[in-house]
Amino acid sequence: MKKLVECVPNISEGRDQGVIDAVTSVIGEVDGVHLLDVDPGAETNRTVITFIGSPTGVAEAAFRVVKRAAELIDMSKHSGAHPRHGATDVCPFVPVSGVTMDECVAIAREVGQRIGEELEIPVYLYEDAASSKFRRNLANVRKGEYEALCNKLGTDEWKPDCGPNVWNDRAARTGATNVSARGFLVAYNVNINSMSKNIAQNIALDIKEAGRAQRDDNGKLVKDDKGKNILVPGPYRLEACKSVGWVIPEYQRAQVSINLVNTAITKPHQAFDACCKSARDRGTRVTGSELVGLVPEADMIAAGKHYLRQAGQSAGIPRKMIIETAIQSMGLRELTPFDPAEKIIEYQAGLNDGPLVSMSNREFVDELSSDSPAPGGGSVAALCAAQAAGLAAMVANLTVGKKKYAAVQDRVKVIAELGQDLKDFFLDAIDDDTNAFNAVMDSFGLPKATPEQAKAKDLAIAEATREATRVPLSVLEKVPALLKLSAEIGEIGNANSLSDAGVAALAGMAGAEGAYYNVLINLESLRELDQSAEPEFLQATRLRATSALESCEKLASETRLAIREKLESVLDS
Repeated sequence: MKKLVECVPNISEGRDQGVIDAVTSVIGEVDGVHLLDVDPGAETNRTVITFIGSPTGVAEAAFRVVKRAAELIDMSKHSGAHPRHGATDVCPFVPVSGVTMDECVAIAREVGQRIGEELEIPVYLYEDAASSKFRRNLANVRKGEYEALCNKLGTDEWKPDCGPNVWNDRAARTGATNVSARGFLVAYNVNINSMSKNIAQNIALDIKEAGRAQRDDNGKLVKDDKGKNILVPGPYRLEACKSVGWVIPEYQRAQVSINLVNTAITKPHQAFDACCKSARDRGTRVTGSELVGLVPEADMIAAGKHYLRQAGQSAGIPRKMIIETAIQSMGLRELTPFDPAEKIIEYQAGLNDGPLVSMSNREFVDELSSDSPAPGGGSVAALCAAQAAGLAAMVANLTVGKKKYAAVQDRVKVIAELGQDLKDFFLDAIDDDTNAFNAVMDSFGLPKATPEQAKAKDLAIAEATREATRVPLSVLEKVPALLKLSAEIGEIGNANSLSDAGVAALAGMAGAEGAYYNVLINLESLRELDQSAEPEFLQATRLRATSALESCEKLASETRLAIREKLESVLDS
């Protein structure tokens, strides 16, 4: 799974397009980072910028945005309707795929430290990156806004988490920047077959985290000792969910408008199901829904798998089919078109499949057979393993729903899903291997005119070669799990597909040995780099590779013999 982080900095400029363009232009200077959206507001005098990429790339792009905004925006002259603290007001980091919240917290704190030290801008950390419970809430941190900073900076109470604790000409110009890590926010609307705002609002109260105001037997609001309404959770309460009911005349229906402020906690399909239950309680029904903006692929995959499992079907099918199940199950095309290429954040950024995986069989083999050194054996080894995993998943899916195999239905569904996960991992490795090889070639082109340049070049070559070793090693170490699946599905799966399970074992072993060869040749290249050779890395990697290959050989041999004997015995009977 690719490691992807989203960053959504808000800068305090929404009117001067030249400034906005200058700030956002720095994002394109960072490799592997994609600008997704720029949303300026004249009334708020604020622009929301959204970009995505690798953790390292996004961290660098975020720093550059803050730096450029500080150069071009003078907060002492700023006014706007939206609360604000600084030239870059907020800079949240959001885990999208392959990245944990803890990793995003680390990114936020590292970037915050760099902003404070290198740019001399006061930085406050909030939400998951906060240094205290009080500072988790942005409203607490930003209290009094920019205008209050002159009295807050310099005090112990309001000492920034990073950067100078002083009000001076620099602080007056830049203000303070608030950096955080938070969950992915999804704006999501659920449609009902009614024009009643009251019904939609009651459904919203049933599901929202805050709950609804408590009333006594006479219908009067119940207050606490401070005179505030006492809130009680609704029957279908969802954490990290804010919602309201409204009517959309052009759609001729009411909607439950929902903000899922952290889809790691509550996902769209969970909100959809909760609305369905609440609507039934009120004699209405949900007719569909719409996603406003972008959604992570993982959320759509989770939805599709949920509905497939609910129907007793296999969720071990290709991602494209799982996502289509999610779209249809939640009625995401009821009001407007829903194109995954435009609505899923990774796809919109062009980060779903690499160029090699996207090729046809003919295109890939043609490229393979040319005089270009990449793609080469490493990519082919990964492809062999991917094909093997696909076969294991196929045999499992051909067993699902068959009465003859009723006793193993739960297990074959699991095997199908595990096979699909392995397939996707190996497919990613096809491009990863070629990219790693190309990085090695690029490092050989670095200058070496001075002793410093020569040393830097050797270090770059060594690091690139280590990465080129890690990719086939990761493939090799995943193959034992694949071979175990092939053996198991050959034993319990549809007998009519036994030969497919056998081919899965053969292809998997080919992928393993091919990956092993690539590990060895890269280790040899690394050993020859006198200044950068690392005996510990060489020995540890060689040991891991040898151990994994031995495991693969044992599993593949046992599986081949077992399947061959079963096939021959059927023919001889």
